Amino acid sequence: MAITKVWVEDGCTSCGLCEGTAPDIFEIDDVSEVIDGADFSAHEDEIRQAAEECPVEVIKYE
Repeated sequence: MAITKVWVEDGCTSCGLCEGTAPDIFEIDDVSEVIDGADFSAHEDEIRQAAEECPVEVIKYE
């Protein structure tokens, strides 16, 4: 199923793993944020990997 929404819930520790895994989707400011206008469909594997590997499990998608 195609990913249409990605978000980061409260509790991000700014470890940088998501940005390293999916730099076209995530950026770290104070905490991880989803880049406005990011093309989720072109990076679905990276989004799933970032969510799975997030040490605090705050990356969500649907």
